[in-house]
Parts: sequence; C-alpha cells; structure tokens
Amino acid sequence: MLSFFSFFVLVHKEKPDSPEDIFSLLHPWVKEWFQRKFGTFSLPQLYGVLDIYSRKNILISAPTGTGKTLTAMLAVLNELVDSADKGLLEDKVYCVYTNPLKALSTDITVNLLEPLREIEAIAGKKLGIRVSVRTGDTPNSERVKMLVQPPHILV
Repeated sequence: MLSFFSFFVLVHKEKPDSPEDIFSLLHPWVKEWFQRKFGTFSLPQLYGVLDIYSRKNILISAPTGTGKTLTAMLAVLNELVDSADKGLLEDKVYCVYTNPLKALSTDITVNLLEPLREIEAIAGKKLGIRVSVRTGDTPNSERVKMLVQPPHILV
C-alpha cells in the first residue's frame, strides 16, 4: 500500500510587499477600481497579494474587516479581468472558493459581484465574468446550468 504524506513548512514573512509592487501587477481597470475604492492596501493585502499572485500557498490570519477576502481574491479578479479584456476568458471554472458556512458563501458572492460591476463600469463594458454559489441546497436545475455554462468563480 502506498502512503502519501504532505509536509508543510511554515515560513513567517518578515516584511510586507510594497504597494507599488502590487499595483504594478494589476490590470489598469482593477488598479483604478482598487485605488478609487480603498486608496491603498491593508496589512494582510501587503503580506499576501503578491504571494497569491505568484500561486504560492499562504495562510493569512488577521482580524475581521482587515481585507482577508479581498487579499485572497484580488489576484483572481485581476487574472479574470485581464483574460476578459484580451478575449481569452474561457467557459470553465478558474477558481473554487470554499467556505464552511452557507451564509459566508452568499457574502463572498456579494463581495465579488459588486467589485466586478464597478470594474465593468470603469471598463465601460460587460466583461462576462460569472460567479455562482453551490451548496447542498442548490437545486438540480441550477447545478445543470453550471455544467452548461460554468461560472468562472465557484463559491
């Protein structure tokens, strides 16, 4: 019998990244939206956005209201906006965002749809980025719709 073990080495990041480094990676529409909405990055965002953008696994622990959700999703939103702008957005799931509570899943959808609408307003066009929630209560008809036209972000 084969056994597989995963080993995680926790490394404490000593210094936050600079706002300039993060802004330099953002699509112009995402950058404009973020600067209008927030001005600058929260501490969790300074520590996490670039690592997530670089596809590193990270753990962010911070108090409620410090921007952890946006830290997790900013790089994803940026990549989807960039792909949509370039006409490269495919009909597939790019991101699965899991939550232990159904109420949090609904909340994350609201927190994704509003930024997408605001970014589309800046872009002056619909980007076609889809977000859907799937829980144990999701009706079969909705599940079938997700198979026919998958969301880009599945919560």
